Amino acid sequence: MTQYRTERQTKIQIYIAILSMLGLMACIAILFPQVRHVIISLVEQHIVHKKITLYQSWFSSLLSFAMGGICFILFLDYCTLTASGKILVRSIKQEITECLAAIDFRSLLKPTLIISVVYLLGIFTIIRADFLYQDDIGRSIEGFRGWFNWSRYISEFASIVIHADTNLTDISPLPQLLATIILSISSVLLVYIMGNGKITVIRLLASIPLGLSPYFLECLSFKFDSPYIALSILLSIIPFLFATRQKTFFFCSAVSLLMMCMTYQAASGIYLLIVIILCFQDWNGRKKPDKEILSFLCTAALAFCIAMICFKFFFMRPNEYIYDNDAVSSSMHSISQMLSGILFNIKYYTITIYQDLGLIWKICILLVCIFFVAKSVSTSSRNPILSFFISVLIISLIFILSFGIYLLLKHPLFYPRALFGFGAFLAIICVYVVSDFKKIATVPVIALAWCFLVFAFSYGNALADQARYTEFRINILLHDLSALYPDCDGMSIQLNNTIDFTPSIKNISGHNPVIERLVPKRFGAAVFFDNKYYLDHFNYGNSAMANIPAYSSIDFSNLNMPVILDTYYHTIQSDGNKILITLKH
Repeated sequence: MTQYRTERQTKIQIYIAILSMLGLMACIAILFPQVRHVIISLVEQHIVHKKITLYQSWFSSLLSFAMGGICFILFLDYCTLTASGKILVRSIKQEITECLAAIDFRSLLKPTLIISVVYLLGIFTIIRADFLYQDDIGRSIEGFRGWFNWSRYISEFASIVIHADTNLTDISPLPQLLATIILSISSVLLVYIMGNGKITVIRLLASIPLGLSPYFLECLSFKFDSPYIALSILLSIIPFLFATRQKTFFFCSAVSLLMMCMTYQAASGIYLLIVIILCFQDWNGRKKPDKEILSFLCTAALAFCIAMICFKFFFMRPNEYIYDNDAVSSSMHSISQMLSGILFNIKYYTITIYQDLGLIWKICILLVCIFFVAKSVSTSSRNPILSFFISVLIISLIFILSFGIYLLLKHPLFYPRALFGFGAFLAIICVYVVSDFKKIATVPVIALAWCFLVFAFSYGNALADQARYTEFRINILLHDLSALYPDCDGMSIQLNNTIDFTPSIKNISGHNPVIERLVPKRFGAAVFFDNKYYLDHFNYGNSAMANIPAYSSIDFSNLNMPVILDTYYHTIQSDGNKILITLKH
């Protein structure tokens, strides 16, 4: 029996060695520019059936994939073909088994159900609104995926599984329901990790900002993207289930963080927040020796850096584009401008959040921060003055790091969906404050959670209200256009101005300004998805769309074309080939 097993292992090793050699040969071949040109040509001819517009981006990506493939194959060979590698794999496997065996997963079921109900309530009006949110418009009409272009490879392939097809269709609310389940698991694990396995209803409610912060509500609005964005949060939390085993924690952290970057990179700060808060808890209460805390911190930092470096050099596809007239870039600041660039991003991040939040929210957050410092000092085993300054430093640091690796970018995205790390920041400090502290501290925490839950209802209803008004305006416009131009083929259409927000949204924005950044102006000049929405979605002809002046060689408003129709809602100008529509508020 032993001899048979040895022979079988030998055969497996031979197969692995052969496959590795073939893989290395393929990767090395891709390193040559001529081979990459051939691969791109084959993709153009047999897969996409058109010229690849971002040719240089694909060319660079293939080079990165080849280098990454070489590193992966060599690492795999080390783990499977060398004695030390096999020992390392067995050791990590055993540690993972021990860590999982120590967790009572049945005890996590009830908390998951409780927080799931809360999250489902929170997104109820969003689901009921049935709003095609930005990218949803194009995906529902054309069925494309497109996450590959943003280096979100897990999202790309997971979407095929969830939609049971390579061609995407609108299967809502299934993706949003999956997102709430993933968020619920994330909240429970966050409380479990921060509370050393102790989960209470109050702590669960304190974690609500993780999934129902105004910023993550935009993520939940996407009918196609939402489960993969939620998965990025879960992947940032999972490694801490193995925090008691250094080798396993390092390995799981590196792998999970790399996977997180392949789902949604805006979650990149969450891992760092949890690391810092766990180290602070242990340091402040003298729960562990300083040397052990420092070792854990260094291990986590090393795993984070390795994951980010691997993603940057082997998997990330460079992207620079204009989104609603704002420049967005995945390129980092140069070394000489890194410090000034980071400080500018911190400043802009802080100002953006301050301007988004309502007064009551700010008061609740301020009180939570005060209780954070108060708890840190009153429960500290350290010098009270030192504990005070360190706690203030910690809360400032984790706020800054909640923006993640976006801090390093030249032109990071500041749209709400890119800022949900702030919700994770709030959830972490809220869970910390309500854990084994005075009951008075739970008041601002529960008040903040209640504010976010109520706002989620308002937001979903606002989406529905804006959609009704937008479609009303579109119906009137398309009726007029179809009457004026029954045959619109070959005509170019451009919009001027936008449809304003409905009175209900203006009412909400008076107290919670973030609503105007969450509800998209889907119909108007410089709105990216208009072409898809009011032409394709409403099946209006095959007009050549010159909707956004920034993307068109001609701004129709400078042509002084004759007025064809002037109504209460819009003015239509045309020279017979071009149409300028000026929307009225």
